[in-house]
Amino acid sequence: MRLPILFALGLLCGLWLAAGEARAAEASAQPVRIASNGWHTAIVLPGPAVRALEAMPEAADFPGAAFLEFGWGDREYYPAGEKTLGLALDAILTPGPAVMHVAPLAAPPERLRPDDEVVTLTLDRVRFARLVQAIADDFERPAGAAAAEPLAPGLYPDSRFYPALGRFSLGNTCNTWTARQLRAAGLPIEPGEVVTASDLMTRLRRALGRVQD
Repeated sequence: MRLPILFALGLLCGLWLAAGEARAAEASAQPVRIASNGWHTAIVLPGPAVRALEAMPEAADFPGAAFLEFGWGDREYYPAGEKTLGLALDAILTPGPAVMHVAPLAAPPERLRPDDEVVTLTLDRVRFARLVQAIADDFERPAGAAAAEPLAPGLYPDSRFYPALGRFSLGNTCNTWTARQLRAAGLPIEPGEVVTASDLMTRLRRALGRVQD
């Protein structure tokens, strides 16, 4: 009788440990939102989780932000108060330096901007860390500097533009950048196939069934 009892106890213990590991993995997973206004996409991450990784020094500029929104674009066009046709054509036709827009949000984008399309996915700890690191690596920091210095106020209250790596062009848009970050995190998105916001959101919706694999 002792062996069956010990076997049963061992099985129960194993199931309890497995359930605990599953709960821990679920607790460490993070929601990632991709927001689109029809022409521009941005990545929205939970602020505390980004700051906890300590991989992005610029996140310290937004200590109380519940969410951080990251968008990449042309250094002349994106921050411009008046976005003229001339600026738009120049950005598309002439590759130029880039900026990173970082906006602190008090609530998820679907609550703040209900007209935007928002796709939410959940990344495990490893993929989330890869995504944060990929975004962090695209800030342009002076040699020897711990963090990038803001270039200009951002589009929303308390948001900021920072210098970013890469060059914006028709073949390397803000949506291509978003796709590239998701690809770096391990998602099945091909950046070379993405130009428009529609390109990205369509491919992201198709990939959602594979994101959790």
